[in-house]
Amino acid sequence: FSFLNKEMEKGNHSTVTEFILSGLTDHPELQVPLFVLFLLVYYVTIVGNLGMILLIRSDPRLHTPMYFFLSNLSFCDFCYSSTVSPKMVQNFLAETHTISYNACALQTYFCGSFADVECLLLAVMAYDRYVAICNPLLYRLIMSKRLCNQLVAGVYVLSLVDSMIHTCFTFQLSFCSSNVINHFFCDIPPLLAISCSDTYINEMLLFVLSGCILVSSIVTVLLSYIYIITTILQIRSAESQQKAFSTCASHLTAVIIFHGTLLFMYVRPTSSYSMDTDKIISVFYTIMTPIVYFYFIFYSQLSQST
Repeated sequence: FSFLNKEMEKGNHSTVTEFILSGLTDHPELQVPLFVLFLLVYYVTIVGNLGMILLIRSDPRLHTPMYFFLSNLSFCDFCYSSTVSPKMVQNFLAETHTISYNACALQTYFCGSFADVECLLLAVMAYDRYVAICNPLLYRLIMSKRLCNQLVAGVYVLSLVDSMIHTCFTFQLSFCSSNVINHFFCDIPPLLAISCSDTYINEMLLFVLSGCILVSSIVTVLLSYIYIITTILQIRSAESQQKAFSTCASHLTAVIIFHGTLLFMYVRPTSSYSMDTDKIISVFYTIMTPIVYFYFIFYSQLSQST
C-alpha cells in the first residue's frame, strides 16, 4: 500500500498523513464502561473462535465438510475482530484517536475482505446444509475434500480482489475538507463522506460489486433453505424435524443479522448515510456477529452430537 501515500491536488488541497476516528461516542462517562464491555466481547470472540479451531483440528470426528467450513468461519471471525476491535478499544481510553493514512487503508482493505469472506462462507455453508439434508446419501460424494478446498479458495480470492478494488479507488480520492472520520474504524462510506473528490464511481462500484456479492449470497441461502424446509417438512419423525430445524436456526440468525446490516450499510446511495446511525449498525456486523457465530458453532456441534 505504499502507493497510497500520494500527493493530493495542489492549491487548497493538503496532504493527509493521518485520520482522526471520532469513535463510537463522545460522552466521557461512557468511555470506561464501553471499554470494559467491548474488551470482554473481544476476549470472548478470540478465545471462542481460536478454541473452536483447535477443537475441530484435534478431533478426527469433526473432520467433515460442515466443520471444515465452520473452522474457516471461526478463522475469519478472529481476523475480522482483530482488525476492528483493538483500535476501537484503545480509543475509548486514549486522548487522541489518530490512525495513520496507510494503517487506515490497511484496515479498510482487511475489513472489506473479511466481510466478503463471511458473506460468501455463509452461502457456502447453506449449500452444504442443503446437500446434507436433501441428498444425505450423496453428501460425502458431492462435498468432497477437493470441492470444499476449491469453494473456500474461491471465496478468499473473490473477497481479496473485491476489497482491493474498493480500497484502491477510495484512497485515490482527495481528502481536503477534513480528516475526521465519523466512525470507530476506517470504513468506505465515512471516507467517501469526507472526500472533496467526485465519489460517483466509488458509489457505483460499492453498489454494484458489493450488491452482486450480497445478492448472490442471499439468493444461494434462500434457495438452499427453500429446499431444506421442504425436505424437513416431509420427515415424519417430529424429533428428527426438530433436530434438523435447530441445526439450521442459528445459521439463519447469523445470516439475517450479517446480511441485513451489510445491505443497509453498503447497497444504498451516499446521500442517505447517517453516520451516527451507521456506527451503531456497524457494531452488529463487526463486533457482535462473531459472538453469534460462536453460538452457532457451539450449538451446531451440540445438536450434531446428541
